[in-house]
Amino acid sequence: MAIQSRFADLEVPLLVAVGGFFGANARYAVGLAAPGLTGTFVANVTGSFVLGFVVYEAMYTDYLTERGRLLLSTGFVSSYTTYSTFAFESVSAGPLVGLLNVGVSYGFGFAGVVAGRALALRLRGDSR
Repeated sequence: MAIQSRFADLEVPLLVAVGGFFGANARYAVGLAAPGLTGTFVANVTGSFVLGFVVYEAMYTDYLTERGRLLLSTGFVSSYTTYSTFAFESVSAGPLVGLLNVGVSYGFGFAGVVAGRALALRLRGDSR
Protein backbone atom coordinates (compact mmCIF):
# COMPACT_ATOMS: atom_id res chain seq x y z
CA MET A 1 0.00 0.00 0.00
CA ALA A 2 2.88 2.39 0.76
CA ILE A 3 4.29 2.04 -2.77
CA GLN A 4 0.90 2.76 -4.32
CA SER A 5 0.50 5.83 -2.09
CA ARG A 6 3.94 7.13 -3.09
CA PHE A 7 3.10 6.68 -6.76
CA ALA A 8 -0.18 8.55 -6.26
CA ASP A 9 1.77 11.41 -4.66
CA LEU A 10 4.07 11.54 -7.69
CA GLU A 11 1.41 11.09 -10.36
CA VAL A 12 0.54 14.77 -10.84
CA PRO A 13 4.15 16.02 -10.99
CA LEU A 14 5.02 13.18 -13.38
CA LEU A 15 2.09 14.02 -15.69
CA VAL A 16 3.09 17.69 -15.69
CA ALA A 17 6.73 16.76 -16.33
CA VAL A 18 5.88 14.46 -19.25
CA GLY A 19 3.58 17.07 -20.78
CA GLY A 20 6.25 19.71 -20.19
CA PHE A 21 8.88 17.58 -21.90
CA PHE A 22 6.75 17.26 -25.03
CA GLY A 23 5.64 20.89 -24.92
CA ALA A 24 9.19 22.21 -24.61
CA ASN A 25 10.36 20.02 -27.48
CA ALA A 26 7.41 21.04 -29.64
CA ARG A 27 8.19 24.70 -28.90
CA TYR A 28 11.82 24.13 -29.87
CA ALA A 29 10.70 22.54 -33.17
CA VAL A 30 8.39 25.47 -33.91
CA GLY A 31 11.28 27.84 -33.21
CA LEU A 32 13.50 25.95 -35.64
CA ALA A 33 10.83 25.97 -38.34
CA ALA A 34 9.91 29.62 -37.79
CA PRO A 35 12.50 31.57 -35.79
CA GLY A 36 11.84 34.83 -33.97
CA LEU A 37 8.51 36.62 -33.74
CA THR A 38 6.81 34.23 -36.16
CA GLY A 39 7.63 31.08 -34.19
CA THR A 40 6.64 32.66 -30.89
CA PHE A 41 3.39 33.87 -32.46
CA VAL A 42 2.59 30.40 -33.84
CA ALA A 43 3.38 28.70 -30.52
CA ASN A 44 1.33 31.14 -28.45
CA VAL A 45 -1.70 31.13 -30.75
CA THR A 46 -1.81 27.35 -31.18
CA GLY A 47 -1.19 26.94 -27.44
CA SER A 48 -4.13 29.27 -26.77
CA PHE A 49 -6.27 27.11 -29.01
CA VAL A 50 -5.25 23.91 -27.19
CA LEU A 51 -5.80 25.47 -23.77
CA GLY A 52 -9.17 26.86 -24.84
CA PHE A 53 -10.19 23.45 -26.08
CA VAL A 54 -9.03 21.64 -22.93
CA VAL A 55 -10.75 24.07 -20.55
CA TYR A 56 -14.04 24.16 -22.46
CA GLU A 57 -13.91 20.44 -23.19
CA ALA A 58 -13.92 19.88 -19.43
CA MET A 59 -17.02 22.06 -19.12
CA TYR A 60 -18.95 20.72 -22.12
CA THR A 61 -17.98 17.16 -23.01
CA ASP A 62 -15.73 15.69 -20.34
CA TYR A 63 -14.07 13.33 -22.87
CA LEU A 64 -10.61 13.90 -21.45
CA THR A 65 -9.75 12.61 -18.02
CA GLU A 66 -8.46 14.93 -15.31
CA ARG A 67 -5.04 13.36 -15.88
CA GLY A 68 -5.25 14.09 -19.60
CA ARG A 69 -6.13 17.71 -18.89
CA LEU A 70 -3.16 18.06 -16.51
CA LEU A 71 -0.83 16.53 -19.07
CA LEU A 72 -2.09 18.82 -21.85
CA SER A 73 -2.78 22.11 -20.08
CA THR A 74 -0.42 22.39 -17.13
CA GLY A 75 2.28 20.24 -18.71
CA PHE A 76 2.30 20.62 -22.49
CA VAL A 77 0.77 24.06 -23.04
CA SER A 78 2.66 25.77 -20.24
CA SER A 79 5.98 24.58 -21.71
CA TYR A 80 4.94 25.15 -25.31
CA THR A 81 3.76 28.74 -24.98
CA THR A 82 6.11 31.48 -23.92
CA TYR A 83 5.21 34.86 -22.53
CA SER A 84 8.77 35.87 -21.62
CA THR A 85 10.07 35.30 -25.16
CA PHE A 86 7.01 37.10 -26.55
CA ALA A 87 7.69 40.13 -24.31
CA PHE A 88 11.42 40.17 -25.09
CA GLU A 89 10.96 39.82 -28.84
CA SER A 90 8.24 42.48 -28.88
CA VAL A 91 10.48 44.99 -27.10
CA SER A 92 13.50 44.05 -29.24
CA ALA A 93 11.56 44.47 -32.49
CA GLY A 94 11.25 48.22 -32.01
CA PRO A 95 8.26 50.35 -31.05
CA LEU A 96 6.06 50.01 -34.14
CA VAL A 97 6.67 46.31 -34.87
CA GLY A 98 6.60 45.51 -31.15
CA LEU A 99 3.23 47.17 -30.59
CA LEU A 100 1.85 45.55 -33.72
CA ASN A 101 3.12 42.16 -32.50
CA VAL A 102 1.47 42.65 -29.09
CA GLY A 103 -1.88 43.61 -30.63
CA VAL A 104 -1.90 40.86 -33.23
CA SER A 105 -0.66 38.22 -30.78
CA TYR A 106 -3.28 39.02 -28.17
CA GLY A 107 -6.04 39.23 -30.79
CA PHE A 108 -5.13 35.89 -32.33
CA GLY A 109 -4.52 34.36 -28.90
CA PHE A 110 -8.06 35.26 -27.85
CA ALA A 111 -9.31 33.96 -31.20
CA GLY A 112 -7.45 30.70 -30.54
CA VAL A 113 -9.26 30.26 -27.23
CA VAL A 114 -12.60 30.97 -28.93
CA ALA A 115 -11.78 28.45 -31.67
CA GLY A 116 -10.87 25.85 -29.03
CA ARG A 117 -14.20 26.54 -27.32
CA ALA A 118 -15.99 26.14 -30.66
CA LEU A 119 -14.34 22.75 -31.19
CA ALA A 120 -15.39 21.61 -27.70
CA LEU A 121 -18.94 22.77 -28.41
CA ARG A 122 -18.92 20.96 -31.75
CA LEU A 123 -17.88 17.74 -30.03
CA ARG A 124 -20.78 18.26 -27.66
CA GLY A 125 -23.09 18.72 -30.63
CA ASP A 126 -23.88 22.35 -29.77
CA SER A 127 -23.76 25.21 -32.26
CA ARG A 128 -23.56 28.14 -29.80
